[in-house]
Amino acid sequence: MPIRYSYSNIKKMTKGFKDKLGEGGYGSVYKGKLRSGHLVAVKMLGNSKANGQDFMNEVATIGRIHHVNVVRLIGYCADGSKRALVYEYMSKGSLDKHIFPKEGLISLSCKEAFEISLGVARGIDYLHQGCDMKILHFNIKPHNILLDEKFVPKISDFGLARLCPSDESSIIFTAVRGTFGYIAPEFFYKNIGGVSNKADICCKYLWIIIKEKNLWTATIYL
Repeated sequence: MPIRYSYSNIKKMTKGFKDKLGEGGYGSVYKGKLRSGHLVAVKMLGNSKANGQDFMNEVATIGRIHHVNVVRLIGYCADGSKRALVYEYMSKGSLDKHIFPKEGLISLSCKEAFEISLGVARGIDYLHQGCDMKILHFNIKPHNILLDEKFVPKISDFGLARLCPSDESSIIFTAVRGTFGYIAPEFFYKNIGGVSNKADICCKYLWIIIKEKNLWTATIYL
């Protein structure tokens, strides 16, 4: 089970939040180090929606699973109003930085892109079929795919995840879940079928990598 840390522990491991790795709508991520010397990524949640529901979802889902293609939750902090999640450190950052670089140069080869897509597919397959309860992520996108030093992909950010019985084929939602531009069409067009685990695997996850005049594609197969 994930370790519960105090806010003072979080400040110590991040050296007072000295090294920021990134920032998003959820808050900021900082580089930290455990007493053992292992590097970690600490996600400080700024504005958790629904009274901390995203935080509770993440701890409840990722805290109970372990897979080579799912980022490992080492610990968390729930100290007063302070909320933090402590993950294993992923030295290559998120996938979006490699396929949508600011400088315009794609750093991934065709083979690396394919292996990353295959790893993501294995991770999704595990979430859908390898656990006691089916875990639907609902926010699979390049920004939430982290890469380790060997470019092994790991699915992260389970704030919108939903647990459901493995034999449940369709789920009813009162609100759309996901990031605009990455939301499955089933949420908007009810006539094409109900929302299911297929919402994690739709055509938008055909990652297209363009380098000069060559068009490379890496498709997730399940």
